[in-house]
Amino acid sequence: MKLGFFTMPLHPPGRNYVETLKEDREAIIMTDRLGFSEAYVGEHTTDLAETIPSCLMFLSSLVHATSRVKLGTGTLNLPNGHPAAFAANVAMLDNMLEGRLIVGISPGGLPSDMEAFENLDRDRKAMFLECINQMIAIWTGEAPYDITGKFWNVSTRRTLIPEIGQGSILKTFQRPHPPIVITAVEPFSAGVTAAAARGWEPISANFLLPQWVKSHWGKYVAGCAEGGRPADPANWRVAKTIFVAEDGKVAQSYGKGEHSPYRFYYKQLLHKLIKAGRTNLFKESKDAPESSVTLDRVVDRLVIAGTPEEVAEQILAFRAEIGDFGTLLYCGTDWVDPALGKRSMELLAEKVMPLVNAAIAREGKLAA
Repeated sequence: MKLGFFTMPLHPPGRNYVETLKEDREAIIMTDRLGFSEAYVGEHTTDLAETIPSCLMFLSSLVHATSRVKLGTGTLNLPNGHPAAFAANVAMLDNMLEGRLIVGISPGGLPSDMEAFENLDRDRKAMFLECINQMIAIWTGEAPYDITGKFWNVSTRRTLIPEIGQGSILKTFQRPHPPIVITAVEPFSAGVTAAAARGWEPISANFLLPQWVKSHWGKYVAGCAEGGRPADPANWRVAKTIFVAEDGKVAQSYGKGEHSPYRFYYKQLLHKLIKAGRTNLFKESKDAPESSVTLDRVVDRLVIAGTPEEVAEQILAFRAEIGDFGTLLYCGTDWVDPALGKRSMELLAEKVMPLVNAAIAREGKLAA
């Protein structure tokens, strides 16, 4: 099992913005040093807690501060921009990273962003599909393009001067384009099937209960069958909220206690999703009452916290519940205590994952 990183990021409103930007950069730089395989950063425009409005801009600040970890957009909210701009900016960053870029895409999930970009009452799924299709057409096509759609048109026919390069958009470093991933944030997500059929891979969100994460595998298998390719668990990325400490009491307090950044994370997220009418994500069944969705229960079910040995056991139990998958994405949170936040990442990489992978190897030998 590989180890990756995913951050929205999410900080308490009112924290010094310069400090949180530095903190978020430091976390990604740590992933490179610790051997994480990939690291994703989200973007939101209208939120004082989720404070990176452009993940492409943020990732560009890490080009020369990292050398091994693949960097991912987590995600580009496609209805909020223009396909020509997205295509060109992705191409530039992919070249700057010399192929270390993964392109995560979505319709976006923050209602205030939708309103600000005048998309609240529009068909954002249709916009999302049109935008990525036009981006791929730009990456794989040639000027003057002449790409027409319902929401955008892209052409440079009237102004093309090929002999000097005017009217052409940059190609990506990776051909025909960087790997594409989508985030799956609903039980039995139909988007997973559609994505897998096109050769894209899923990231299952950390705020889904295990049985809803498990539901994504069947959808992925169906999509791979549509696309005529094998469904390989190695391509399934699953995000999880984890805290590791040498001391078990510290792990429980910082991971789940009253002043825990993990508790703040889920308090913030739960408030938003309840307002959006999406409490189903936190229910054990669709018929469960609204009263069953409490912050205590959500934190208890979704946060893995403990010593390295305890966390390894919990990750293996989670894997046994949902099935095999290829990459565990550790979710970044606010560093209320920077020393504990950094140490958690170190312990996960240096202590927990070797224990997990040793157990998986033993399991494979027994199965053989």
